Amino acid sequence: MRSFSTTVEEIKKKVLFAGVAIAALASGASFAGSHLSGEQITVFGPWLGADQENAEAVLAEFANLTGADVRYVGSDSFEQQIRVDAEAGSAPNIAVFPQPGLAADMARDGFLTPLADGTADWIRDNYAAGQSWVDLGTYAGVDGSDALYGFFYKIDVKSLVWYVPENFEDAGYEVPTSMEDLKALSDQIVADGSTPWCIGLGSGGATGWPATDWVEDLLLRTQPVSVYDDWVSNDIPFDDPRIIAAIEEFGAFARNDDYVSGGAGAVASTDFRDSPKGLFSSPPQCYLHHQASFIPAFFPEGTVVGEDADFFYFPSYASKDLGNPVLGAGTVWAITNDSPGSHALIEYLRTPVAHEIWMARKGFLTPHKGVDTSVFGDPTLQKMNDILLNATTFRFDGSDLMPGGVGAGSFWTGMVDYAGGKPAAQVAAEIQASWDALK
Repeated sequence: MRSFSTTVEEIKKKVLFAGVAIAALASGASFAGSHLSGEQITVFGPWLGADQENAEAVLAEFANLTGADVRYVGSDSFEQQIRVDAEAGSAPNIAVFPQPGLAADMARDGFLTPLADGTADWIRDNYAAGQSWVDLGTYAGVDGSDALYGFFYKIDVKSLVWYVPENFEDAGYEVPTSMEDLKALSDQIVADGSTPWCIGLGSGGATGWPATDWVEDLLLRTQPVSVYDDWVSNDIPFDDPRIIAAIEEFGAFARNDDYVSGGAGAVASTDFRDSPKGLFSSPPQCYLHHQASFIPAFFPEGTVVGEDADFFYFPSYASKDLGNPVLGAGTVWAITNDSPGSHALIEYLRTPVAHEIWMARKGFLTPHKGVDTSVFGDPTLQKMNDILLNATTFRFDGSDLMPGGVGAGSFWTGMVDYAGGKPAAQVAAEIQASWDALK
């Protein structure tokens, strides 16, 4: 692996030659000069700490290319503050939304500006699963008509299964490439006298959310993506047989005493942060753990991802023609205070270098097919990014798109009830009743 400094130097060289390429994207304005000199562009987002520093490095390159004065402000109360600022007429030029649902609400209320013509076509052509990203960034405006308001940049992947390579090697197991193979491997581990899965739903006041990721991933692998979309919008109710079947598919893993470390009764009470620890026990308490890209933060101290622990794509069914769906999350950039610089900054995000600067640092994934993935400073991130680039469909975490009382309420608690033994049909009906009560 190349050194960080070498990688950055290579990126810098790219940046020096990027002016002409960027210029072609900027509605006739040249990035190579100082066409935005003196224009202040404000960006408001959820990033603090290291992520803020990384975002500022990306924005600094834009400032160097254009002469603009770019200022980023981060906040851990972004969701509340952006609406306050917009309603007060003091919105930033660009807002970085962690949830598309909030962006959609603000577009409907007239607080967002549509992106430039041609942006949707560019996304379709240059992002893996491009139509998915167009769909996720398209919202109804104040007049009810749809337009592209959001540009996705910095993605998280949830469709991952974690394991310990040494444990697999010792037992003679191979990484499964289909859901059928994953279930067969689970059965083989049981036949060998061990336990395949560690699952924990505990998360304080947010207990239950890990199960929603399971259900969403499994729905994408058992039904066409249109069913997922209609479910998230409640055009298909929670107690539809197809949704109940996805919940029960989760139950085939989580409610099977033979499949889960500690037995099915331990699933709801085990904290999600503690649940992967069984992978590292000797002998292993489990061999598999379904969780998003952030979970290594809770691995034992000193664990090296790629060596001591690794991951693979939560596979799709070979027997179903549903492609390779990926579940995840991400940030969507939108114009909340229109200006020439606002549009120029969105255009800049189209360029590979705007992604590669953060890629060379840490904690960044992108669906941009034009990036040089060799600039990743972390080979683990490169591997995750390959999963993103191989996706045929990307869908945002469904619970984050639902009304808060459902997605962060009855869906969470319902999954705890289901893990505890309540029938899936009853749980689904109760969640739907809570959604109906909001209407």
